[in-house]
Amino acid sequence: MINPASPVFRILVVDDSDTSLYTAERYLLDAGFQVMTAKSGEEALVVMEEMGLPHLALVDINMPGGMDGFEFCDKMHQFCDVPVIMLTAVDDEDVIIHAIEDYAEDYIKKPVSPGELAARVRRVLHRLGEFALPLESYTRADADLAVNFVRGEAVVRQEKVMLTPTETKLLYLLMRSAGRLLTTNYLIRRLWPDDAPRSHEDRLRVYIHRLRNKIELSPTEPHYIISRRNKGYIFTYEASKHE
Repeated sequence: MINPASPVFRILVVDDSDTSLYTAERYLLDAGFQVMTAKSGEEALVVMEEMGLPHLALVDINMPGGMDGFEFCDKMHQFCDVPVIMLTAVDDEDVIIHAIEDYAEDYIKKPVSPGELAARVRRVLHRLGEFALPLESYTRADADLAVNFVRGEAVVRQEKVMLTPTETKLLYLLMRSAGRLLTTNYLIRRLWPDDAPRSHEDRLRVYIHRLRNKIELSPTEPHYIISRRNKGYIFTYEASKHE
């Protein structure tokens, strides 16, 4: 479900406990956030597909009966780079280290006070910034391009175009920071975090080329994905050109 609140930041809460889900939802609504909730990782993927991506996800780790919190994050991060805060009762040091090193921007142990939860969420959002475009089921750049990140589907000049997971995640990164330069090294680190950046420079260029072929009217004269020689790439759209 989705609950209307502030239009600024949208938080997805994923927890199999009704009590924990309700508590986190009330705390975040009272703090002025918009809130989406799901009782499982599988349900969370459906919610995002239908409602659009969140700016941040609060995720429990142990969710019996389906994918756990880590599995959900793995699935979600195949096609986007939504930041995650783990909100869980798990108090095992090895699990905490694994979560922070591989999945989460922060780790909060239950129970948590309303003020602490809101403060930790704001801290992560402040550091990462707001998504540059309105987040909907199809995030629209302009009249000619909209993207459903969960489906890996773009609508380009009224025609559906399928994207690979890597193409989808790359487009998410570019659209999240639309109008701002993203360096080559930054994009590589977000797409392939376990490898050395230099080993993937050619690979990134290949994916940029593939994306342009799918979404640009003229890939050799790109409208959306603009190169900055020896620096990186900028995603542009009509509003950004007048800022």
